[in-house]
Amino acid sequence: MAEATLVAIPGLPDVRPGMSLPDLLVRALERAGLRPADGDVLVVAQKVVSKAEGHLVDLATVTPGDEARRLAREAVKDPRLVEVILRESTRVVRAHHGVLITEHRLGFICANAGVDHSNVGLGPEVVSLLPRDPDASAGAIRDAVHTAFGVPIAVIINDSHGRPHREGAVGVCIGAAGLEPLLSLVGRPDLYGYTLRTSVEAVADELAAAATLLQGQCDEGTPAVLIRGIRIAQGPGGAARLLRDPSRDLFR
Repeated sequence: MAEATLVAIPGLPDVRPGMSLPDLLVRALERAGLRPADGDVLVVAQKVVSKAEGHLVDLATVTPGDEARRLAREAVKDPRLVEVILRESTRVVRAHHGVLITEHRLGFICANAGVDHSNVGLGPEVVSLLPRDPDASAGAIRDAVHTAFGVPIAVIINDSHGRPHREGAVGVCIGAAGLEPLLSLVGRPDLYGYTLRTSVEAVADELAAAATLLQGQCDEGTPAVLIRGIRIAQGPGGAARLLRDPSRDLFR
């Protein structure tokens, strides 16, 4: 019988800019007696990655441009916040009351380009941005765990995104190292012998969403989750592989 476990790693401090998140995670694993094993997946919330790496903006330092002011009126948002969102975006997909849907510079379609006030804790005007290179952030954490424990694991950086036609947000992978983010089932038979023709499983997103159940969205204070017992294919990672080519995207 297949069995998997998810463990929220306790004891991580309130992360601040300049802290070494890979070292913090290694020490937290050691204190909790959690020794990673080959094939484990460590899922780390984007917010602590961004805070440790200093990807933050104090809105008090932002002067909005004309386009930001125009969109701020349309979306009923702080023009300074809109300016930061535009700096992080390659295009605006939709503007509506309270939200901007944009294409982030990393290719993700998400609300407000991932710019967020929640769980920053550095003052009411400070917002977090997505990490500059989430795949590299995941790789650095993977290297630190490998050095400390001598085992290759996979690392996922996750964030919460909404979805077209569905209420609520779910965790998605925005950075990955050490695993193939997609699993193609094309050519395999189903239970009744039918050969699958189009099925591709977004394994990295599924793991990211599962971890979110323990990470939470409010005051849980558990931004890292160790997952064991899920069969993954080892690989270089790369969250960009989860992005659908616009030519095949029926919603664009």
